[in-house]
Amino acid sequence: MNSISIIGAGIGGLTLGNILKQHNLDFTIYESAPEIKPVGAGIMMAVNAMQIFDQLGLKEKIEKAGNKIHGISITDEKLKPITKTNILELEKKYNSCNVAIRRAELQKILAENIGSEHIKLDHCLHSIKKKENYILNFENATEVESKIVFGADGIHSKIRNQIFETGTIRNAKQMCWRGLLDFDLPEEFHHQALEIWGKAKRFGFVKLSEKKVYWYALINHGKHKRYNSLAENFSDFDPLVLKILESTPKENIILNDIIDLSPIPKWYSENLCLIGDAAHATTPNMGQGACQAIEDSYIIGKLLETDKDFNTVFEKFQKIRRKKVDYVVNTSWKVGQISQWEQGNSLRNFLMRLTPESINQKMVEKVIKLEM
Repeated sequence: MNSISIIGAGIGGLTLGNILKQHNLDFTIYESAPEIKPVGAGIMMAVNAMQIFDQLGLKEKIEKAGNKIHGISITDEKLKPITKTNILELEKKYNSCNVAIRRAELQKILAENIGSEHIKLDHCLHSIKKKENYILNFENATEVESKIVFGADGIHSKIRNQIFETGTIRNAKQMCWRGLLDFDLPEEFHHQALEIWGKAKRFGFVKLSEKKVYWYALINHGKHKRYNSLAENFSDFDPLVLKILESTPKENIILNDIIDLSPIPKWYSENLCLIGDAAHATTPNMGQGACQAIEDSYIIGKLLETDKDFNTVFEKFQKIRRKKVDYVVNTSWKVGQISQWEQGNSLRNFLMRLTPESINQKMVEKVIKLEM
């Protein structure tokens, strides 16, 4: 019999494991993949996540494995700035900065800190039933009984689907390509993330380490021309974009639809709690998906410091997190719509340029400030 089971060894599940380990609690993480391998290319850990990694003693390790990013710029197709968010002051205030890193590297750091004895790979959850405790059946024919269960199993969460029978996945009608390559970026982009807004499409890139560059490209459904190459869809963008796209090996490119989860009424039931995308998946427009899962884990850890009853913790956890998470999901959805406008782009860019930097700063701080 397991006292605590975490389903899913994504960034949320692994962070939660690190936090439960700090509390000397006994837990096991079950992951469907046969190995923790590179998926999803690159990721940005914002200041809110880095503050939490600092408390876990992992900040320097993550900074070393990734690349510090001190500013995020949105530009038009010709790289003319639309908005720029410089976070140096916030970095000082919170003693942390954004770090761009390969997702696989981050997962490796988090997993190694937990120890392999707590992680069971190749365990894909088939079904979960509530008896006196929870009975977890895995596709490899293993059955596990567990008192406390955390669903960190992503937007298509089996735990949410089977226990809560709720959750509507929304499609933003945008196709998203993501890629990873070795590339020498111009010096000015070494510690800057860039997102370029065009008409019904956009392109972003960031340096992850010495040579590695991560990029993503989004095109509205129906606006993607099936040329020989993705690059041809971006022929009106700065030549740097085309160079990056043309230099990326085909096997390094993944394609997904942009989706999120309509807010669900409850994230917990008796002795069971959803975290991260399983509870509140967001579109990636604010770079906060994984960061919000990390915050979930942190808040659960904070609550466990004063209360060892998981059911009270779960109830307080949702009360504390709900408002911010809903803000992130809704704002991210809106940003996704604005950035992919199909008409009146020069008007959109003009209005965005009028927004004072202090407003952008406030929006950023609202997201990176921890609730506890």
